Amino acid sequence: MKIVIIGSGIVGASAAYRLAKDNHEVIMIDNIQEGKATAAGAGIVCPWVSRVEDKDWYKIARNGAKFYPSLIEELKKDGENEVGYKKVGALCVSSNKMELDEIEKKIKIKQPNAPELGDISRYNSEQTRALFPPISEKYESVFVSGAARVDGRLLTDAMKRAAQKHGAKLIQGDGKLVFEEGKVTGVTVHTDTYQADYVLVAAGAWSPALLEPLGLQLKVEPQRGQIAHIKLPEKDTSTWPVVLPQSSYYMLAFDDSRIVAGATRETGSGYDYRMTAGGVNEVLTEALEIAPDLSSGTLEEVRIGFRPMSSDGLPLLGKLDYVDGLVLATGLGASGLTMGPYVGKLAASIMTRDEIDVDLDVYNPMRSISKIEKV
Repeated sequence: MKIVIIGSGIVGASAAYRLAKDNHEVIMIDNIQEGKATAAGAGIVCPWVSRVEDKDWYKIARNGAKFYPSLIEELKKDGENEVGYKKVGALCVSSNKMELDEIEKKIKIKQPNAPELGDISRYNSEQTRALFPPISEKYESVFVSGAARVDGRLLTDAMKRAAQKHGAKLIQGDGKLVFEEGKVTGVTVHTDTYQADYVLVAAGAWSPALLEPLGLQLKVEPQRGQIAHIKLPEKDTSTWPVVLPQSSYYMLAFDDSRIVAGATRETGSGYDYRMTAGGVNEVLTEALEIAPDLSSGTLEEVRIGFRPMSSDGLPLLGKLDYVDGLVLATGLGASGLTMGPYVGKLAASIMTRDEIDVDLDVYNPMRSISKIEKV
């Protein structure tokens, strides 16, 4: 089967890798765009302590966390060792002991059905600072050992390289759907047309523009996120855990003495690719309140990404009623690096009609698609 994928972020790259490994003919179409969510995001794989309470969100996010170890093992077998993924655990921090009691209770309820979350430990201030030294002395924590961090850029590049090793092709350009008599038959890039049995649209926040020429309006909005990268010279941060305050903000460390602190959630931003004074102030203020010792670090960069937000916060995954030959995978919002590789695998399985281990009805993209009325 021949499949063209528009979008080579974490979802599209995962689908391409899966399909190429299964000996399908795969073409990845990648357009250069500022603000791709995969490249900007800070990957935290810890769905068991998310502030999102929706059971359908949790189902996909939890499966996403479970999927990572097998994916990483597959990539290593294909010679990809620089994947940006590491289990380091997560510190759920608070200065309120009763709040920590409640967090610990909620995680323990999930543990029997989610053994992958690992061990749950309660740490005092000194123990918390031993794991993440810059953190304020006023914070204690609940530690979840199964949590991981992931560098979206490294992982996506590894999956694209591995897909190409299995025969996939990568083409740079602005892909347009070829739509004939109710069916998508391929993709045009510049003056070239690539025929396909299926086309997967995995273009994140830019997916709506691809469907408009088909007379379809997709309700996915870009939400700007600004994320600060702080360098701590000569500090070994390679084993530092993820830090999850009781808010929408977070911190995580990478191997290169770098702390990532985020993130703003700027709904209504459109595709305004700018680092703003207010956004940087917001992120740094929150980070330094939790970890004041970061104040001596070097502000190395601020990355900007546009999260593809669905109207109900759930992924949009599946075929479309009005269009044959097309599968859509977008709308992962702030959870793209948690569930993206798994969603890509599911998208591949939809096209190949392989067995799928989760009921996808609730993620049907038709709930966010309407026909554009002609004036």
